[in-house]
Amino acid sequence: MLWECQDKETSGLLSSPKRSPCTKHIHLLDRGLTLSDQRLLAVSALEALGSAGRECTSPPHNAEWLSPASLCTMSLREHALSLFRGAVGTVRPAPMLKRALKLQGNGCPQLLVKGQAFPVKRDLYLVGFGKAVLGMAAAAEEILGDHLTRGIINVPLGIQESLQRAGMQEMLLKPHSKIQVIEGAKNNLPDEEALKGAVAILELAEGLTADDLLLVLISGGGSALLPAPIPPIVLKEKEKLTKMLASRGAAIQELNIVRKTLSMLKGGGLAQLAHPAQVVSLILSDVIGDPLDIIASGPTAPSSHSVQDCLQILTKYNLLHDLPKSVEMVLSSSPTKPTAPENYAHVSNIILGSNTLALEEAKRQAEGLGYAALVLSAAVQGEVSRVATLYCQLIQLVCLGFASLGKGPLSDELRGNLLQLAAELQIPGLDLDEFLQALRGLGPDSPVCILAGGETTVQLQGTGKGGRNQELALHVGLGLHKAQATGASSPQGRCEILFLSGGTDGQDGPTEAAGAFCSPGLVAEALQEGLDVEAFLRNNDSYTFFSQFQGGHHLLVTGLTGTNVMDIQTILIRAMERS
Repeated sequence: MLWECQDKETSGLLSSPKRSPCTKHIHLLDRGLTLSDQRLLAVSALEALGSAGRECTSPPHNAEWLSPASLCTMSLREHALSLFRGAVGTVRPAPMLKRALKLQGNGCPQLLVKGQAFPVKRDLYLVGFGKAVLGMAAAAEEILGDHLTRGIINVPLGIQESLQRAGMQEMLLKPHSKIQVIEGAKNNLPDEEALKGAVAILELAEGLTADDLLLVLISGGGSALLPAPIPPIVLKEKEKLTKMLASRGAAIQELNIVRKTLSMLKGGGLAQLAHPAQVVSLILSDVIGDPLDIIASGPTAPSSHSVQDCLQILTKYNLLHDLPKSVEMVLSSSPTKPTAPENYAHVSNIILGSNTLALEEAKRQAEGLGYAALVLSAAVQGEVSRVATLYCQLIQLVCLGFASLGKGPLSDELRGNLLQLAAELQIPGLDLDEFLQALRGLGPDSPVCILAGGETTVQLQGTGKGGRNQELALHVGLGLHKAQATGASSPQGRCEILFLSGGTDGQDGPTEAAGAFCSPGLVAEALQEGLDVEAFLRNNDSYTFFSQFQGGHHLLVTGLTGTNVMDIQTILIRAMERS
């Protein structure tokens, strides 16, 4: 049985067999969760309640396992889940929007965004697209009230039902809302429903005047929800080209460059259509480095790319000679240079949330659980197998430290390998040498938490089902197994290790999972069930593997979260107790 707090600011789940710690806000319900998940949710809730300064701060009766001493006995899996939930929670749309957005005055109202003032001269309209936009729109409408004239948002298929089922009422629009909701982009792929929503947004933008203000809400997943190919290109042709690029290993940045070159709304198109109205975009970033022209393919930002960049990408992946005639026609008639920035004087783009914010919160919570926590990078990118190698070598290095072997030939060799690999991956802003110095200074006594975020890529070779987070976890599991088998990292056997990779949007590829867990024993345990990890990886079939292995116990399944700031990886390592 679980207790659910109904106070919006401190909503959480508290386990108790008899009564809640706060009868004002909490009622009893049964979610059918495992005991470990009940405990996890209870701890997360108590942390949230405590940090919010509410009266719901005392633990329930008969719950000795919530004492500080018992926190240390929680499994690494429980800790990893708690950190993931905390990271996602801090980039929830409603709290972020309420911190940043205010409406001031009645006679001549002003929209205040992070201290910037935008006068509302006549009508105020709202459009949005992305996985987090429903919650953003709900919060925005609450703030704007009767000043909002009309709105249209394009959101993922099924998200309203998912949030309703999860009891996340604060992320849903109220009855009689002025905002029209269109659901589409099943499995994060553009479809006819998403196209209908994009056309509706296009038509609204085209009708605006100089006295109107257009508030644009943008989050990750917005690109798939804003398909408006330039005629004569049709949606099927554009998506076939995008799938071909993705299957050949194109990075998300490359995909978005091609998408916006062929779009009426992307690449600044929406901002140009809305001219001369004032355009204010509030953005939840799901792209490494938060580049405005790449997030959701930059519908309100001047493009830093030209048709030549698009052609170079198509050449790189040997697709230049396999283009539909309609695409060739559009490319041949497109401007050779990006639109001049001065054409965007009517636009203000403001970043509200990012992967960095999520990692900072996870680090804070990890330290609260007693970990020595470090953030590797919020910009991890590269092919999943190479990134997995980086994580495996970091884990081996930490285990050497726990075994008091942090200095020596093996440690030096690992450091050299890591520095070379990091240089090959070209992770923006990563100073691995500095990170390794910090890692060395942690000491052997505290458990270690390494956090990272970003977006990896998968080069498709098979026909299986999966996502980059599940494939990354499976590669890490295989790498740790091989390290143990070769004896290259015998100290690894003295450590308890857990790796988790999850998408903050709750959806990893075209699957129901957000990601997956792994540990060094995964491969051997899978073999006992007749599952060959390497065979599943060759077929890009990570979801099928994790679904079959131990009844799906290693899958991270959260449902759609209503937010999206790329992926989060968590490495937890603690020394095993000596008998």
